[in-house]
Amino acid sequence: MEKMHCLRCNRPLEPGQKSVALYMFAQTVGIKPRQKSIAHRFSFCPQCSVSLAMGPPPEGALNVAAWDMIRDLVAADPALNRAAWENLAGILALLPGTGTDGNARSSPASGYFEF
Repeated sequence: MEKMHCLRCNRPLEPGQKSVALYMFAQTVGIKPRQKSIAHRFSFCPQCSVSLAMGPPPEGALNVAAWDMIRDLVAADPALNRAAWENLAGILALLPGTGTDGNARSSPASGYFEF
């Protein structure tokens, strides 16, 4: 399996790591012989998946179609939200505090993290 990257944030995604994958291919309809393109895989890390699903719809018909699919996945099962928060908790521990002194935050609940 090849190493993938999140399409939105470009974070590396190891094989078997929690993520959302969209597969896209094109196929002719009503034309003989039928033509079919190669399927392309687009991956999103859990944080970007949840962030995309919670935000406004993007512009463009294909972007909106992909956004609808991601929203359906995020809404269907809390496992993706849990994975996003687990990864986010690890990232928050590495970030400096909001001030200029570089001290770590006392707790992740004291602020928010924007993607």
